[in-house]
Amino acid sequence: MSATNRVIDEIEGRLRAALAVSALAIEDESEKHRGHAGWREGGETHFHVRLRSPDLDGLSRLERHRAVHAALGADLIARIHALRLTLEPG
Repeated sequence: MSATNRVIDEIEGRLRAALAVSALAIEDESEKHRGHAGWREGGETHFHVRLRSPDLDGLSRLERHRAVHAALGADLIARIHALRLTLEPG
């Protein structure tokens, strides 16, 4: 298992532990940002999380983002340069 897969697995595990997940896809987009700020050899810098959860029902966009950040935790967020979120209720 590569280091990237470990971070993806950690993201997935934390989200599934904190939220009822209906659909989840996590993509390491680091290579798309090669040479840009925050990029590191080996990836694990830029992620796109697509999440659908009934726990997001009735929340504003900002509240949804805060819920995901809380689920991931400050320690994991600090290790990621960029986190793109596509969040949907249900």
